[in-house]
Amino acid sequence: MAQAASAGNNNKGVNKFSLAALAGVPLIMVLGNSMLIPVLPEMAKALKVSQMQISLIITMFSVPAGLVIPFAGFLSDRFGRKKIIIPGLFLYALGGLLAGAAALLFKENAFPWILGGRILQGIGAAGTAPIAMAFCGDLWKGKERAKSLGIIEASNGMGKVASPILGSLVGLIAWWAIFFFFPIVITIVILGIWFLTKEPETKKEPKSVSEYIGSIKKIFKNKLPLLLSSFFAGSAALLILFGVLFYLSDFLEKEYGLDGVIKGTALAIPVLFMCSTSYATGALIKKKVGLMKWLVVIGHTMIAASLVTLPIFNNVYAFFAGISLAGVGTGLVLPCLNTLITSSSDKDERGLVTSLYGSVRFLGVAAGPPLFGWLIGIGPDVMFWASAALAGVAAGLSFIFIKVKAIKASQQKEDKEQQKPQQRIVKPVAQPAVIYHSLAWWPKTAPIARKPLPDQDRLIEGGQVNNGGGQNQ
Repeated sequence: MAQAASAGNNNKGVNKFSLAALAGVPLIMVLGNSMLIPVLPEMAKALKVSQMQISLIITMFSVPAGLVIPFAGFLSDRFGRKKIIIPGLFLYALGGLLAGAAALLFKENAFPWILGGRILQGIGAAGTAPIAMAFCGDLWKGKERAKSLGIIEASNGMGKVASPILGSLVGLIAWWAIFFFFPIVITIVILGIWFLTKEPETKKEPKSVSEYIGSIKKIFKNKLPLLLSSFFAGSAALLILFGVLFYLSDFLEKEYGLDGVIKGTALAIPVLFMCSTSYATGALIKKKVGLMKWLVVIGHTMIAASLVTLPIFNNVYAFFAGISLAGVGTGLVLPCLNTLITSSSDKDERGLVTSLYGSVRFLGVAAGPPLFGWLIGIGPDVMFWASAALAGVAAGLSFIFIKVKAIKASQQKEDKEQQKPQQRIVKPVAQPAVIYHSLAWWPKTAPIARKPLPDQDRLIEGGQVNNGGGQNQ
């Protein structure tokens, strides 16, 4: 008997509960670094370490995450998205508990234990946001996929907006309270992923490692310029954004004496513009590949234009208008790149491709503050102009190498896969036991299967199969 192909979610609208659960994943990952920034000075005093040493609290989270993300993507392609996301979130929570408990038990001697907890959190974070992007790519297609990825990016942005304020508020309890805050929020997200999301079934056998590597090589061989230019555009946008926020934090404190929650609120302004634009962009782009390309180019052009003009104005309102414009440009770029990258690969390799993209994004975030700190030492004008040049290069590469035809070909291939006719299940009619045993002596011959006539179901008549040919076999 033929087995029916299971109908996935691809032909349905976006399930709001599933999307809400997945949107919680990038939110959690963003909190990992940004929430701690407001309490780092107090943490350094309590642990009696230098500013250079306390910066390892951020580094020991970012570097393991960036390195492990590609392996998490490979495992998610092979074993399933939920089987990677849920253990990753569990490790994330466990690392927070380890760091918090060490702070309470060992007090000023807790620094090595806290670093160990942060490493564990970084490894767990590797299996979160990039895999959630691939999960959206599996569950939905076309305009639903674009919309869901826009919301994922908006959730990421909302985490960036809220985390400095939230970190300042939780830090009012104690600096170590933030470590215990992570497991509480993560538990809610784990329950949401467990109960509200369901992976689409597939009949394909998992590929061997050599076959998988061969598929990845084929993707990069055919689409290397597209993927590399997209990776560069995404990492450049986030490097510039976090570099500007790093500069703005120092600028607001030195020039205007802002600190604590007030400074966190001011820092949230450009990120709020990015978040709002990401949400609107995700709803706008749908399957319009040509529009996505142009929005990436326009977004980076806006970033470059705003950064070029920032050194000209000394007015604080003009300054915030300029960095808010850069936030809008970033909000145009990121959702489009998410959709372009998830649509450039097949489902079986999507996890690794999106994870590689997540890795370069993560490393871009990690590189922004130290790079901008070095450029500030040379001069603020140099910092802004160098950033504008980087955004200009990203816009140029995107214009040249993002090929609309290549993305459309991948989407058409996926559409054809989804439109393949499904087989019907034919269940045999149960026979009474008396009749079955009375015919047990009859020679057992296999029925001859014939293809039904068009639009005619296979029927069961008298215990035999009607194959549509006018005869019962």
